[in-house]
Formats: sequence, C-alpha cells, structure tokens
Amino acid sequence: MLRKEPPMSSATIRPIPSSVAIEDVTGLKERSLLQKLLSSQPFWVTIALIAMALAMTWYQPDAFASADNFFNITRNFAFIGIMAIGMTAVILTGGIDLSVGSIMGLAGVVCGLVLQAEGHWVLAILAGLLTGMLVGVVNGVLISYVGLPAFVVTLGMLSGARSLAIVLSENKMIYEFGPWGDTFNAIGGGSIFGIANPVWVLLVLAIMFSIILNFTGWGNYLYAIGSNENAARLTGVPVKRIKLQAYIVSGLTAALSAVLIVGWQGSAINALGQGYELRVIASTVIGGADLMGGQGGAYGAVIGAALIEVIRNSLLMAGVDSNWQGAFVGLFIVLAVLLQRIRGKGSA
Repeated sequence: MLRKEPPMSSATIRPIPSSVAIEDVTGLKERSLLQKLLSSQPFWVTIALIAMALAMTWYQPDAFASADNFFNITRNFAFIGIMAIGMTAVILTGGIDLSVGSIMGLAGVVCGLVLQAEGHWVLAILAGLLTGMLVGVVNGVLISYVGLPAFVVTLGMLSGARSLAIVLSENKMIYEFGPWGDTFNAIGGGSIFGIANPVWVLLVLAIMFSIILNFTGWGNYLYAIGSNENAARLTGVPVKRIKLQAYIVSGLTAALSAVLIVGWQGSAINALGQGYELRVIASTVIGGADLMGGQGGAYGAVIGAALIEVIRNSLLMAGVDSNWQGAFVGLFIVLAVLLQRIRGKGSA
C-alpha cells in the first residue's frame, strides 16, 4: 500500500518576502545626532577647513583674511563645487566621470561661438548647457544601456570632447562676444552683496540637491544603486534610466560651471577645464563620497571643494611652487579614502 505523507506543520512553512525595501538596500540605520556627526566625514572636513583658515589668518592676517582674498577663494571653489555636486550623483551610483573638464572646454567654446555670432546671451547659455547635456547623454547611454565601463567611456570622452573644442574654436581664443557680451560677462563676473555670482549659484544648487538626495525617490535610487545594484534592480529601481540621468546631471553641472567661468574671464578657450576632473573628483571624495558608490552628499562635495581651494590658496601664500598643488591634492584623495576605510572597519 502507498503510504501517505503527513501534512506539513504550519510552523515549518516560512513565508518568502515579496519585496525588498529601499532602506534594506541602502543599509541606513537610525542613529543619534551626535553619532551621525562624529561618524560623518563632511563634519571632520569642516573642522579641518576651519582650523586651516584660522591658522592662515594667524600666519598671514593681512593677505589671507582680506576681503579680496575671501572673494577670490569663494569664487574659485564655487566653479569646482558646482561640478562636484554633479559628480556626486555619478559617484553615488558607483560610476565615475573623467570627462567633466573636457565638457567644460567644449561647452565654453560653444557658448563663446554663439555670442561671437551676435546671438542673445540667453541663447548662448542654453547652447552651452545643451552641449553638456548631450555629452552626458552619450556617456550615460554607453555606460548604462551598452554596458561599457564608466572609466573607459569617460576617458574616451575626455579626449573626444577636448578635440572637438579645439576644432570648433580653430584653436583660437574667442573673446569678441558681440552686443550681448557685457550682459553675459556680468552673469559670471558680477556679484550680489559682495558675494560672487557663482557662489550664489552654488548655494542654490547645493540646497536643491540636498533636498533631492535626502527627500526624493530619485535620491534614494542613487544611493540604492551604489549600495547594491542587483538588489536595487530587484526592488524595481529603473537602474539604467537613473544612471543615465546621473551622467546627464554631471554634464549639465560641468557646462553650467563653464558658462560662469567664460562670463567671468570674458573669453572662451578650448583648454578651459583642463585637469579639473582631478579636483572635482577629489572634492567629492574628500567630502565623504565613496568611489564604490552608495555614500556621499551635496554638502560634502561643497566643503571638499572649499578645503581644496583653501589649501591651494595657502600654498601659494606660503611660497610653495604651484606645480606641487597636484601632489597635495593627490595626497588628500588617498588620505580621504584611507579615512573611509578606517571608519568602515570601525563601524563593522
């Protein structure tokens, strides 16, 4: 006779979870405000920035603490900070964009050519921003949909966009901006209440992105993809589309910075932004972004850019050869990554 198997006990039946929450993917846990501050890299970078500023104020009070120097420092780091915010979106997904410096050069040349052709200043700005967006689209499609490595794609674009800028400008400086030149130059080179216009742009952008990253689904998606892309895909996150959008944002912020710099300088050159990619990536990493993805923020990008500019300014005032700046930036990148690893082991 056939033996009947006994029915399974309800205790042996384990329900299979139907979905995974975004919070489970990102691994965020509730902690006290003090714990968050002490474990936050942007907090310690802020402390380092204040300490360095106080030290330089004591060392060279007339030069470093002057109103003119403060104006120059804030304006200079604003250009990098704007780009670093866009780079943060890419790094949060675990990607990298090495082409931001070349995007600056290309967008600046396009902007200058429109003005030279007596185009309206609004049209020139839109043309520059559209150029950055299109380069971001190309990067994003090749990385997200074709599946090519971000490093390879953006490294290729670094060379391609720069070459295109040289061709379009005929390797010449563009400085005759036509009837709208003065208005355009005032946008990038002007100030409000003694603060350079690029700083106000950076402030608005930082607040906007802080809200987006912390309080919107798109921001949660960026963190989720960088923390665990496969798990994020299982939760229903449109991974390819979000990564594409991140590279578009990076291209747009690079172009926005280019528009402001061209307005400030009163000219456009194809070499604009050369080497900026290192400073932008350094700003995000020093500010707490993890190159593996899933960690970072707008404030960290801004404070990282500020620290790098204060270091650069301090080195110049101390009489250190400007050729050493790259070495110091590279050292700070290594130290920032090392600090992240130490903090990661401590919290494990």
